Amino acid sequence: GGDHTITYPILQAVAEKHGPVGLVHVDAHTDTGDRALGEEIYHGTPFRRCVEEGLLDCSRVVQIGIRGSSYDPDPYEYCRDQGFRVVPAEECWRKSLLPLMGEVRKQMGAQPVYISFDIDALDPAYAPGTGTPEIAGLTPAQALEIIRGCKGLNVVGCDLVEVAPMYDVSGNTALLGANLLFEMLCVLPRVTTM
Repeated sequence: GGDHTITYPILQAVAEKHGPVGLVHVDAHTDTGDRALGEEIYHGTPFRRCVEEGLLDCSRVVQIGIRGSSYDPDPYEYCRDQGFRVVPAEECWRKSLLPLMGEVRKQMGAQPVYISFDIDALDPAYAPGTGTPEIAGLTPAQALEIIRGCKGLNVVGCDLVEVAPMYDVSGNTALLGANLLFEMLCVLPRVTTM
């Protein structure tokens, strides 16, 4: 729950303990904007602020499922300039993400990693209960492949954001969000699963 602004102070605390961390960021948007309506801190800016404060190991940042509207003609330019790996949603369509997650595990190595999952990464057909739905997103099966693909990484924290149950009378978005959080707990180090 909460919007993506909450990740910024969490990563401040995580970096205070672990230093700059890798990031598996699953989202429809890069959340690297500079400001909106004159404000530097809002749900579209957390990862730019994190870069500015040195909270992220930019060589170990991957953003998966990115798509949708943007105010910039090249919405991924800032991310690429920082060294992020951006995996647009169209590169995920109609295929398993297991090979991608093998590459991500190699990229992350043994150093600390944080997982940040915005529910709008999923197509609104599955998760309409969010404030910024974007068509042509990931499937729940792909979401599971991403999260389960983090098993074995040195995951030091995780979040799931942007669930807005009032926008989904079916309750499916909240159910999906709860299940994805459970899956994240299962990939934490030293958690034994069957």
